[in-house]
Amino acid sequence: MKRLLSLVMASLLFFSLAPEFASANSPTSLISSARNYLGTPYSYGGTTPYGFDCSGYTKYVFNQEGISLPRTTGQQYSTGTSVSKSDLEVGDLVFFNTTGRGVSHVGVYTGSDNFIHASVSKGVMVSSLNDPYYWGSRYIGARRVASFDEEKKVAAVVPVKEIVYASRAEVAKEIANTLQLDQTTVNVTFKDVDESNPNYAAIAAVAEANIFSGDQGYFKPNNELTRAQMAKVLVQAFDLKGSAQANFKDVPAGHWATEYINILYHHNITTGYGDGTFGLEDKVTVAQLNKFIDRINN
Repeated sequence: MKRLLSLVMASLLFFSLAPEFASANSPTSLISSARNYLGTPYSYGGTTPYGFDCSGYTKYVFNQEGISLPRTTGQQYSTGTSVSKSDLEVGDLVFFNTTGRGVSHVGVYTGSDNFIHASVSKGVMVSSLNDPYYWGSRYIGARRVASFDEEKKVAAVVPVKEIVYASRAEVAKEIANTLQLDQTTVNVTFKDVDESNPNYAAIAAVAEANIFSGDQGYFKPNNELTRAQMAKVLVQAFDLKGSAQANFKDVPAGHWATEYINILYHHNITTGYGDGTFGLEDKVTVAQLNKFIDRINN
């Protein structure tokens, strides 16, 4: 049991600090972090996953990679070194004049003439640097605020793939395997899970152990999990206790996940992000899930 608990704590540490494990020298890691917030709504003055403005978004993403940026677009435009458009590299900051009064918008270059940014109209999205209808004519320059070694520059030219998030079924499987739950006798009653699902036995096992529950008879095996939901699942699965107050900026006292997050904090399993937030709505990715498996098996 002691060995299992140590494995659990290692895996919990990974899930709670996934962005903090990212290498500050990896442009692909930087862009992966940036793409993790696709669809996050625009919020003037916003600096968290609840809502970003353009410079709040770039500051937040770079901070997760251990790179500190100033707060405003104008200040970021004065950071690092100037880069010509023909020499852009993945991870460079790109700037635009959208108001007619100088630099007013910033994003992160992702390669292939695209950039990711917090747009006023659609929130965090990927746009074309040479968009003839808008961005192309408003581009004014770029700055390099981080240097990457040559080996990782080569890796950065590989097209960035869409992040694939871990499903409830996949997480159920890993929990069942880690806890060595009995998966031989199954009796699933969920309307959307039958023997055709490859994780059928694992879902039954975690449901019987009261680790996962359904919603009006449905398990929703393909739904994704947020860090808040994962905190609850792991605390319940491994019967963790604690009473410390984490006081993360984005975790209000009355939030349903506050108790579970505080328990992780109590055990020094999570410290949150560098800006003092936990990342309640950040989704758990398959890549993170694979690392979770590796950490348990090694």
